Amino acid sequence: MQIESQLTAAIQAAIKTLYGQEVPEKMVQLSATKKEFEGHLTLVVFPFLKMSRKAPEATAQEIGQYLVENLPDVVARFNVIKGFLNLVIADACWVALLADIRQQERYGMKPVTPESPLVMIEYSSPNTNKPLHLGHVRNNLLGWALAQVMEANGNRVVKTNIVNDRGIHICKSMLAWLKWGNGATPESTGKKGDHLIGDYYVAFDKHYRAELKELTEQFVLSGLSAEEAAEKAEKESPLMQEARAMLVKWEQNDPEVRALWKKMNDWVYAGFDETYKALGVGFDKIYYESQTYLEGKEKVMEGLEKGFFYRREDGSVWANLNAEGLDEKLLLRADGTSVYMTQDIGTAKLRFQDYPIDKMIYVVGNEQNYHFQVLSILLDKLGFKWGKDLVHFSYGMVELPNGKMKSREGTVVDADDLIEKMIEEARVKWQEKPLSNSPRGGEDSLSSQADTSGKAALPPAGGAGRGTSEGAAVARIVGMGALKYFILKVDARKNMLFNPEESIDFNGNTGPFIQYTYARIRSILRKAQFEALPALHAELSEKEIAIIQHLAAFGAAVQQAGTDYNVSVIANYCYDLAKEFNGFYHDFQILKEPDEQKRAVRLALCEAVAKVIKSGMGLLGIEVPERM
Repeated sequence: MQIESQLTAAIQAAIKTLYGQEVPEKMVQLSATKKEFEGHLTLVVFPFLKMSRKAPEATAQEIGQYLVENLPDVVARFNVIKGFLNLVIADACWVALLADIRQQERYGMKPVTPESPLVMIEYSSPNTNKPLHLGHVRNNLLGWALAQVMEANGNRVVKTNIVNDRGIHICKSMLAWLKWGNGATPESTGKKGDHLIGDYYVAFDKHYRAELKELTEQFVLSGLSAEEAAEKAEKESPLMQEARAMLVKWEQNDPEVRALWKKMNDWVYAGFDETYKALGVGFDKIYYESQTYLEGKEKVMEGLEKGFFYRREDGSVWANLNAEGLDEKLLLRADGTSVYMTQDIGTAKLRFQDYPIDKMIYVVGNEQNYHFQVLSILLDKLGFKWGKDLVHFSYGMVELPNGKMKSREGTVVDADDLIEKMIEEARVKWQEKPLSNSPRGGEDSLSSQADTSGKAALPPAGGAGRGTSEGAAVARIVGMGALKYFILKVDARKNMLFNPEESIDFNGNTGPFIQYTYARIRSILRKAQFEALPALHAELSEKEIAIIQHLAAFGAAVQQAGTDYNVSVIANYCYDLAKEFNGFYHDFQILKEPDEQKRAVRLALCEAVAKVIKSGMGLLGIEVPERM
């Protein structure tokens, strides 16, 4: 914020002039003045008392007087409350800041250069035995938004995906398709490939459970206890034995198994691509575990030779992490097959070969916290410079009001169904909204209900026509905006309950409320035929200053979101800005303001608010419609 930078420099000069001491920038603590006091920015003077050797009130008075005398264009006046110096910033400064916001193309964001640090972000990480579900939706939206935020903080970003395309779970779907698929294809069934394969994963589990029940009953009749019978049934299940045999064939590069695996995976990838497109996410590089697990085994053997790991009598390879306060971790099974940790090491090796990574961020659920704690240690031991400082962007589980999801039982919330439901819900909500009467005779109202509580009815007058292609586009934008915002406004570390109906509400802290605020501001600017403004000069109300001050905090919000890896900071910033603007709009005229300069400033304010809302929502991957 330019005003804060000017003040900080002036306060440093004041301390040197008044008390003969030089102080670093970090000692100058400026924050927004509390609403119950007059002022815009407050300086905490307690850090300077040893230098001034005076009481807090006297120290604050001297610094305030210095600022008024030496920075009159910035500090109009001041007041002192104990050890706090409250500064009233001159209107001209706020107007100049408003003009600056309007002119900057990437306001609040840092530039990215070829020398910027390279951050790689892994997200999505799907299995090729089922379609993407609600948990994947949260993962993808968080990963994409984090990538945008990290880039806005001046980093080069590589968005990457690791696809789990090998293992027993993949073989289950393949075997089920062979047994009960009758040659079904996406074309013959009219189903997306990922949905088709997911059906066979569920079918395998259904037949497997039935088989286990039958075997268990037989073993109980033969005299085994229920527990012994269940254990024996799992070991001797013909269906599971077939699946394991297929996995062995896959590992041995059996041509028939590999051909089937490739065909079915290709169906899944085509389906994934459709879902990713609908979600508005993508990747710069995709890795596949079928390609990385061998690299991981090679790297583990290298660590074994160097003494980082050890081999047990059964031939398995382990890492002893007792010195780090952890337990021992399996890296290769006795039969030489790899585990997830091995695959992650192999993926890391390939990525490090492909990119000069400065920081690696894994977007993975919090059930894998321990896994990434271990991975960080192992990568550091193996010589990856970013291994020790890798970031596990750990997020909580997402559930629906009716409870948890289970892939094997087919009770997951399918991502495609959810997307379709959200868009349809947006269309229905829109059609249900009655035309509202503007409190100002239809001038440019957000609604007769718009106030600081963040409520706004949705008057469609002058917006996109219902039932038109533009209307369909708005329904998509609003539906997806509702979904994305509802998920991203929650601190990722928390478990969350996703309620589709609540998310699509046009009142309160929702995506549609913010989108509607943007659309109506754009409507105001169109009606004003607003293009360029002359130099702005006007007295500002406290509400106008509050909005400009909020706009000025956008860069700090972007920085905090990047530093804390918390994209919800941006979501809630956008909501607060929209709510602040609605409160201003409720109390002040814009188009009908008779004073030309005041009207010009308010139009500039509208433009700046719309610009920052669009930028902030864009960081979250959320579109904002020009009309609604």
